[in-house]
Amino acid sequence: MRWWWWTAAGCWEGEALARDSTERFPAPLVRFAELFNAGEFWESHEVLEDPWREHGSAFYQGLILYASAFVHVRRDNAHGIRAQLRKARQVLAPYEPAYLGVDTATVRRHAREVIQLVEDAGDAPPTHWEDRITFPRLELRPELVRGSEPELAD
Repeated sequence: MRWWWWTAAGCWEGEALARDSTERFPAPLVRFAELFNAGEFWESHEVLEDPWREHGSAFYQGLILYASAFVHVRRDNAHGIRAQLRKARQVLAPYEPAYLGVDTATVRRHAREVIQLVEDAGDAPPTHWEDRITFPRLELRPELVRGSEPELAD
C-alpha cells in the first residue's frame, strides 16, 4: 500500500499530523484525518457522522464520501469507488480551493484521477484496486483556514 501527502504544490511521502498544529481544528476533523491517514477509512468516516448530522456540514459529508470510496477500494467494488468519489467531488466543489485547512482542490483532483482509472478498466473483473490506487493523506494546514467556517464554532 502506498501513502502520499497531497498539497497544492504536489505530493510527497509524509508523516503524521504535527500535534501542535491540530489544536486549531475541530477535534472530529483532527481525528478523521488521523484515522484516514492510518488507512482506517471506515473508522474515519464514522468519526464525522455525528458532527455532520448534528450541524449539517456539507464539507464533513464530502469527506465522509471521500473516505467511504476507499472502503470500496478495499472491497474491490468499482461501482462503489466511482459512485462515492463522484458524490464527494460534487459535494466538495463549493469548498474549493481550500476549506478548514484541507486542500479541497487537490482532494477533488485526486478523486477525478481515481474515477478515471476505474473507468479506464471498463468491465474487467476486479483486479485488487488497493494495489492500483494511491491512497492519499490529508494534511490540515492552518494557512488554508478561511476563518469563517461554521465548523470552527462547533
